[in-house]
Amino acid sequence: MKKALITGINGQDGSYLAELLLSKNYKVFGLMRRKSKLDYGNIKHIKDKIEIIYGDMTDIVSLINAVKLSQPDEVYNLAAQSFVATSWEQPIATSEIDALGVTNLLEAIRTIKPEAKFYQASTSEMYGLVQEIPQSENTKFYPRSPYGVAKLYGHWITVNYRESYNMYACSGILFNHESERRGKEFVTRKITDTVARIKLGLLDVLELGNMSAKRDWGHSKDYVKAMWLMLQQEKADDYVVASGETHEVREFVSSAFKAVGMDIEFKGTGIDEIGVDKATQKTVVKVNPKYFRPSEVELLLGSPEKAERELNWEREISFNELVKLMVENDIKLVGEEIL
Repeated sequence: MKKALITGINGQDGSYLAELLLSKNYKVFGLMRRKSKLDYGNIKHIKDKIEIIYGDMTDIVSLINAVKLSQPDEVYNLAAQSFVATSWEQPIATSEIDALGVTNLLEAIRTIKPEAKFYQASTSEMYGLVQEIPQSENTKFYPRSPYGVAKLYGHWITVNYRESYNMYACSGILFNHESERRGKEFVTRKITDTVARIKLGLLDVLELGNMSAKRDWGHSKDYVKAMWLMLQQEKADDYVVASGETHEVREFVSSAFKAVGMDIEFKGTGIDEIGVDKATQKTVVKVNPKYFRPSEVELLLGSPEKAERELNWEREISFNELVKLMVENDIKLVGEEIL
């Protein structure tokens, strides 16, 4: 029986990855931060099948202890301060977790179990001000947020440990991936939750920032399969995981409203743009300047060619299916709230 240690196990990706590994008969250990109130988050339905170890990415002693206790064959580092907007408000905390935290974990593995295979969750935000379209493993990085900068450090320190110590250490450069388990602070879940509330008569308007931003969206359940496949190869390498499609935020909005039977027409541009329900002529979408970022990433479009060719990876859930799944889940959750 293989053993795996997952940091950030109670997040969106961690929960789907844990389910995948359990289905493959792994013994799964999950690293969680100890809080005054225990919160299993997205793993409460499988918590009895997982061994929880308490630790913190900023505390190398706790990470050494986690590796000692789990003796993992594979380590998946999914722990992060992952909300881009927060990284401008908390740049030091973001760098301590997303940059130095990776070094802490790599050092813990190198000290205790150097033969363990390591996966680092890198991000398309490292491309930022994109230097070519589409973005591949060879595209130059140009991060545009403290989050992107911190993640870039984590990416390069992983490469450095691979080359310096001959460790099996790889990074998945994952483009935007969402799911029904995404936190409500992220724009995609904010959209689907608010659309559900508008449909059920609890809210009138969805307020957003830059609706022209383009993102490459997929489903987390598809993307965690790529993480696992990366650690099954003979040689460690880095891979872009993406859908190969890009969609504007307003397309996500339109698709979400369509999922509840509403057809939206957009009028105006910039901060004056609104979305109007064609059937009732009511304004249901507005742009609010407070949601604009200090520096914007305008377009992300990944090329998954290498992952498809070398890992035999493919996604199963399309963009519109993703949005529909999220909206239907939020209709269910909001409906349960008002019962």
